[in-house]
Amino acid sequence: MRKRKPQKRVITPDPRFNDAMVTRFVNNLMFSGKKSTAFQVFYDAMDIIEKRTGENPHDVWKKAVNNAMPQVEVRSRRIGGATFQIPTEIRGARKISISMKWLIKFARKRSGKGMAQKLAAEIMAAAKGEGSSVKRKEDTHKMAESNKAFAHFRV
Repeated sequence: MRKRKPQKRVITPDPRFNDAMVTRFVNNLMFSGKKSTAFQVFYDAMDIIEKRTGENPHDVWKKAVNNAMPQVEVRSRRIGGATFQIPTEIRGARKISISMKWLIKFARKRSGKGMAQKLAAEIMAAAKGEGSSVKRKEDTHKMAESNKAFAHFRV
C-alpha cells in the first residue's frame, strides 16, 4: 500500500470558455503533444455546432458529455474458476473521463471531412440522445442490468 495518495494535477481552464473540463477534453483529443492543434479542432467543432444549432456550443457540449456518461460498468472477476461480469458503480471523475473518451473515439470512427466536422456531428448527436457514444452507454447499462445477479460478488 502507498503511504500517501498522489496529488491531483491542477488543470488550467481553456481561454475561450474558461472551463477546466474543456481542457480535460482537449487533453484526451490531443495526439503527440500537439495541444494547440487539438484546441483548434475543438474550437472549430464548437463554431460548427453554433452555426448549425444556433445555441451556445458550450452548453451543447456539456449536455453531450452528460448524455454519454455511464452510471455503472461491468468488471470481470474470477471466482472459483469461472469469470463473472460484476456490475459496479463508477466514481464521478471516471464517469466524466469515460464519457469524453467515448465521444472522441466515436467521432474519430465517423465518416466526414476533417476531425472538427466529425467531432461536431458526434457532439450534436450525443446532445440529442443519439449517436454511438450514447448507444455505448445504453449497452453498458444493459450489460450491468443483465448481470445484476452477480452484484453480491462486488469487492
